[in-house]
Amino acid sequence: GISSCAPGGTLLGPPDTVVDLGNTEVTEEIFLEYLSSLGESAFRGESYNLFEHNCNTFSNEVAQFLTGKKIPSYITDLPSEVLATPFGQALRPLLDSIQIQPPGGSTFSRHNGQS
Repeated sequence: GISSCAPGGTLLGPPDTVVDLGNTEVTEEIFLEYLSSLGESAFRGESYNLFEHNCNTFSNEVAQFLTGKKIPSYITDLPSEVLATPFGQALRPLLDSIQIQPPGGSTFSRHNGQS
């Protein structure tokens, strides 16, 4: 599912790093329609997978929609780098057996009192 937080934040607190991908010409109305369609299709809560379909996958898709640019590969490649280690290989069966659902659902708001 898709959830939102105040600009410059995350559901887990402040981000470690902010990467500037540029500007967008996409209007807020079009962006909210786009997010709604993603929440009903590709990014429904049950499609979340820690290694293959996660918040970085979502961020990459949204960044491309808004700016035409991908997020850095050091972010999107992190799950496969972890899985390439012996520890990652040992941990994967355990993590695959647990249903991991990030907080929230298919909800997002404009952070000005409207939703």
